[in-house]
Amino acid sequence: MDLHLRSCGGRAPRWFCACCLLIGLAGSCGASDSSGALSRFLDSQFGPGSSKSYLSASAKLHSGPQSQTIVYLTGQEWCGSGGCTTLILEPKGSSYRLISKISLTRLPIRVLRCTTNGWHDIAVFVAGGSILPGYEARLRFDGKRYPSNPSVPPAIPLKNKAEGETVLSSE
Repeated sequence: MDLHLRSCGGRAPRWFCACCLLIGLAGSCGASDSSGALSRFLDSQFGPGSSKSYLSASAKLHSGPQSQTIVYLTGQEWCGSGGCTTLILEPKGSSYRLISKISLTRLPIRVLRCTTNGWHDIAVFVAGGSILPGYEARLRFDGKRYPSNPSVPPAIPLKNKAEGETVLSSE
């Protein structure tokens, strides 16, 4: 898994860098996408400045040759009482193609071992707004995209923790 962080001009907040040092992620602290392709894509799709604050990770979601990128957008324009927006992107030439835009997500985001329609299921945490207590929801790929809202069907609340890898976490 490749972890990329970007906040306020390419630098992570100081508190996050301190946490990175404590848990051994110092090499990832304050990193951004080296080519700038992800930032350019976010700005072109969602308006200038959209790439100011996000977390991203590369993850192999299907058996194709390339990894996909999971982007957790932060900031006032992307977050509310129910959580923030997560994007699933696939590389396309020197840019990306939007696979899914998922609202109301919270960290952690996990890639599960099980697959649906050839793509790994994803788990996100859902809480806040009118959703208390929080829970982890499984998002299954329908052949074109993942569900856009993890708090309603076809997303499935997980009763037990499914096997998988955490790709983005607040810790």
